Amino acid sequence: MKLLKLLSLLVGFIALIPPSFASEEDKLDMSKEFPGREKYPDVQIIELNDLYAKRNDVIIIDARSSYEFDTLRIKGALNIALSSKTYGEELQKLRTEHPGKTFVFYCNGKTCLKSYKAVRQAVFYKIDNVVAFDAGIFDWAKSYPGDAELLGESPINPKHLISKADFTKRLLAPAEFGTRVGAGTMVLDVRDLQQREAIGFFPGYERRVGLDDKKTLLKYINRAKEQGKTLLIYDEVGHQVRWLQYTLEQAGLQNYYFMDGGAKGYYEMLAKQ
Repeated sequence: MKLLKLLSLLVGFIALIPPSFASEEDKLDMSKEFPGREKYPDVQIIELNDLYAKRNDVIIIDARSSYEFDTLRIKGALNIALSSKTYGEELQKLRTEHPGKTFVFYCNGKTCLKSYKAVRQAVFYKIDNVVAFDAGIFDWAKSYPGDAELLGESPINPKHLISKADFTKRLLAPAEFGTRVGAGTMVLDVRDLQQREAIGFFPGYERRVGLDDKKTLLKYINRAKEQGKTLLIYDEVGHQVRWLQYTLEQAGLQNYYFMDGGAKGYYEMLAKQ
């Protein structure tokens, strides 16, 4: 009896201990995992499981580029790219169509800041009831593959998601990228028209094609595969090519590499020489 009484008193004492220390640690861990939350404290957040529970009652908006959206997205999401020149007008039209609905913005993941910026821009255009799903598309696809689309197919197989490590294996430093260019290779400059300079880096070996020109892009990919050439690809800063990797893998291409840092990284290398 004395032991039971002692245990009862101990449990009661533990219950009275304030949880402040644990919550502060949790906040610290959260700020490391989601650095954008500290940078954008005014942006309201919705967590993964909460969004899943409410997915049919909210409007989910992908703030990334159309190419990223077409590659991997939340099923049923709309695409209004943060970079769109008509961003505000598109949101205002959507608000007129869905008065009172919560708008949920998402991007790539925990270190991507587009979801926060999209919310702030929405507020700037006087769009209310807006939140950010900052866990991003990868956490969603892994947790709810039945409610995700990969290259137009759903449900997806989470094993087909390309990890950061698998992407990193395909990166070449700008100097090494340059030395690989030659016989047996094909270079693709996939920057958009606004980003490209008048002269390419690798004349004679280089083809220029935007990521939105899917027909031409697939033509070059298949040609490289048929001719047994190694495909060397670069974009502006090294981010967009990660999404192109899904198309390359789907096409069965084995020999391909990306320039780490993209054209910007190549310019920086040249400046140091």
